[in-house]
Amino acid sequence: MKTATFKIWRGDANGGKFVDYTTEVSEGMVVLDAVHQIQARQANDLACRWNCKAGKCGSCSAEVNGLPRLMCMTRLNDLPLDKPVTLEPMKAFPHVKDLVTDVSWNFRAKKKIKPFKPRPPDTPDGTWRMAQSDVDRVQEFRKCIECFLCQNVCHVLREHKLHDEFIEDRTEELKQAHGIGYCNITKCCTKVCPEGITITDNAIIPLKERVVDNFYDPLGKLVKLFRPKAQK
Repeated sequence: MKTATFKIWRGDANGGKFVDYTTEVSEGMVVLDAVHQIQARQANDLACRWNCKAGKCGSCSAEVNGLPRLMCMTRLNDLPLDKPVTLEPMKAFPHVKDLVTDVSWNFRAKKKIKPFKPRPPDTPDGTWRMAQSDVDRVQEFRKCIECFLCQNVCHVLREHKLHDEFIEDRTEELKQAHGIGYCNITKCCTKVCPEGITITDNAIIPLKERVVDNFYDPLGKLVKLFRPKAQK
């Protein structure tokens, strides 16, 4: 049977090293299959986070040959097996053990975002009217599986460690506290999203534009200055 070598990072927050494991592989296997096989036969203490093995839970995020990917969706026949396959933990988050990182920052960040307050209902029956294009735009982001690969490739987090400053929030907070300006539109987050969400074009850029419109557009400032304030 065909074999392949996997160079897997072993260690914790205090340091570690790559360890080579050679295991049997067969047609149809994904990287996560190989990791499970190595766990069962060679390294019972190898730490790896996973759950659904179907690309829907986002748990098995790692760096495969230097690229942030879901291990359960990365097929071995798409990789060059004539040389070792490198597996590393995500680099934008604190290292726990082996391939596991602490992604709890994402949940703490969510708690800092102010709840959305809808406008008054459009009709007497208490409902709203929305254009289908607006519905589609919102639904796109509901596909997120929280794999956090987009954060892993974000230079603001990965290179500069500005986790506490980079939170996408409502307009005032975007400008003042949560660093929307740090993003330099490399679109790396969009490229690694397993759900194909166009994070940069449909989320970050519109938020940047909203900040510019609200705080830096001179014509907009004049309109706000002379517009009567809405009655509460």
